[in-house]
Amino acid sequence: YLSCCRFISDTEILTSSGDMTCALWDIETGQLKTQFKQHTGDVMSVCFTGPKGSPDGFISGACDQQAKRWDLRTGKCVQSFVEHESDINAVAMFPGDQAFATGSDDATCGLFDVRADRQMNSYVQEEIVCGITSVDFSKSGRLLFGGYDNFCCNAFDVLKGTRVAKLVEHTNRVSCLGVSADGVALCTGSWDANLRVWV
Repeated sequence: YLSCCRFISDTEILTSSGDMTCALWDIETGQLKTQFKQHTGDVMSVCFTGPKGSPDGFISGACDQQAKRWDLRTGKCVQSFVEHESDINAVAMFPGDQAFATGSDDATCGLFDVRADRQMNSYVQEEIVCGITSVDFSKSGRLLFGGYDNFCCNAFDVLKGTRVAKLVEHTNRVSCLGVSADGVALCTGSWDANLRVWV
């Protein structure tokens, strides 16, 4: 199965899949250009690094509890991050491109700095024992949003590591979320068949 896909340009797309790989495809010909292999579990999510419109790499999160940073030009893994205790379901790049967030079935979100080569913070609430399905940052990077299996979306202060908001309107798991390009709104999607826009 395909778990995630991201357009690089009008001619290329990156996919992640249940066969433990990521793949770069030529859209016009349908041909595989590069396959990225090093994960030992299903790859669930990818996000790009580098300039918008011409990324030089990407981050992947997988069921082997690892996040990896890849070089699109060489096809090689250049960093691995092992901090989670269960599947990583989602990854998102921090504004400025030097850090990224993860969301895991271990009920935590993580913040990883690619320059420091380590986890910088973990976002967790003691009462939450379910997995995180999706993550994204506010436009400024001050807030990290996480969608949860317990039907809610939590917002964390990235610097302090504390929860600053709990959004509860869905009646089933929050399966995806995203912040608008202008940073004004957050949209959450759920298994309750609804999209909700938060401003």
